[in-house]
Amino acid sequence: MKKSSKNTANYAFIDSQNLYLGVKSQGWKLDYNRFMVYLKDKFKVERAFIFIGYLAGNEALYTRLQQAGFVVVFKPTLEIKKNGKIFVKGNVDAELVLHAMIEYDNYHKAVIVTGDGDFHCLVEYLDQNNKFLKLLVPNRNGFSALLRKFGKYVVFMSALRSKLSLNKKRARY
Repeated sequence: MKKSSKNTANYAFIDSQNLYLGVKSQGWKLDYNRFMVYLKDKFKVERAFIFIGYLAGNEALYTRLQQAGFVVVFKPTLEIKKNGKIFVKGNVDAELVLHAMIEYDNYHKAVIVTGDGDFHCLVEYLDQNNKFLKLLVPNRNGFSALLRKFGKYVVFMSALRSKLSLNKKRARY
């Protein structure tokens, strides 16, 4: 893939499930409007792709994410029965990697939001090609050992809680 020497736009690629569960497990909720402002101000992100499993009934959430400025990329979900319980599965990993490569020539650097080691190969490739800016990890305790070698790029979102947590007076996600 060609590198564009003129391009100065940074893009973010967000694993929504890892982000949502990582923040929730620490006892707070993310304000997605504030998160978008943070990405733009701190990392000069011009486009932020958020990868999410599609569930009927969550349309208001998807609309709010779009209104906040995210490009919402849907993954079809499956209902899986296991031990008498129904689980919804909508793994977005392949879509995130695919879009990061489809958009490769359109961005200068990438911000990846996940702690999932499945993204090791993407982060490594971006780093080797000087296209990697930051790795935002939602939960330090859910941070894969496979990503630890990229420590110089890591920002733990727990450090951003005061800036990015949802205020109860604002709309809920």
